[in-house]
Amino acid sequence: MTVPLMDPHSQYAAVREQIARAIGDVIDSGRFILGPRVAEVERVFAEQVGTAHGIGVANGTDALLIALRALGVGPGDEVICPSFTFYATAESIAAVGAVPVFADIEDETYCLDPAAVEAAITPRTRAVMPVHLFGHPAAMSALREICVKHDLALLEDAAQAYGASLDGVRCGALGDAATFSFFPTKNLPCFGDGGLITTPSAEVDRMCRVLRFHGSEDKRTFTHVGYNSRLDELQAAILLELRPHVDAWNDGRIAVAARYEELGLGEHVVLPAVAAGARHVYHLYIVRTQERERLVDGLTEAGIGNMVYYSTPLHRQPVFEHLGYPEGALPVTERCARECVALPMSPTLGEAAQREVVDAVTALSPART
Repeated sequence: MTVPLMDPHSQYAAVREQIARAIGDVIDSGRFILGPRVAEVERVFAEQVGTAHGIGVANGTDALLIALRALGVGPGDEVICPSFTFYATAESIAAVGAVPVFADIEDETYCLDPAAVEAAITPRTRAVMPVHLFGHPAAMSALREICVKHDLALLEDAAQAYGASLDGVRCGALGDAATFSFFPTKNLPCFGDGGLITTPSAEVDRMCRVLRFHGSEDKRTFTHVGYNSRLDELQAAILLELRPHVDAWNDGRIAVAARYEELGLGEHVVLPAVAAGARHVYHLYIVRTQERERLVDGLTEAGIGNMVYYSTPLHRQPVFEHLGYPEGALPVTERCARECVALPMSPTLGEAAQREVVDAVTALSPART
């Protein structure tokens, strides 16, 4: 690709030597599972997010599973979530025996529409799981009011949103619990799989720790059927080296998004919106056009990185056909699934490369559609 969709190598270059030393220190220590570096990740990440507790786990999907169970979600319960998101969101709900109930999203932010959430509540509803999609925080104030009114748990899926915030409060500190993924392409990555749960609740923290280690507090007495899901020391060491850079990297992403607008990209496609009070950290830079197929084909031919995400929303996936959502049940979701496409985004993406992207889009789409 002339301009790649993502470019993680360039942002790691400045810290490569520190990371190599940190990995070597772990190897020399002989501590690889639930050691001091994991404990440090849990402490400093919770502090940076602005909540009381952090629990390191093996990946973002396990974080969702464990957090749901720690919040008391189980067989027969319903959890309201978006359909326009990665499969793990709803997969985790089904995996704990509950039923995902899909609510529509806001047209501009692609996050859960609070009005649609309230309309979807039934006597079986136990929790609401908003996704801070593509790095934009969901409408958490309105969702919190709904959850308080109906006595529901509020679980943030913040896998794509480390460093995002709403009215000055970071994602991860806006619900009863939150989950993060440190997959290598995330805004704050590790070099493999890794995940984190944050929560203000001491009881949720305790239960997450029990569930991540086979349902045991002491490795001898087993009180629950749990998981073998632990953030390892090597990944924790990498995260500790990269964490101090994440806010600057997110600032870089925000600057790249602003430059796209300055270069006139919005004359040809619909640009990402930012809600009042939101800090959007652009895990992905998503634009919309009714001519998506032509745009994707042309960009690919021109060597411009691009990717279509969630073209088959979850309520249309074969695994959830039995839930019986009719055509048009989630109109905003279905429209976004037809029109959205990701363009190159990286903290290090330069102006010349962005001009190349904008020029290619201009040539393919002479008028905004």
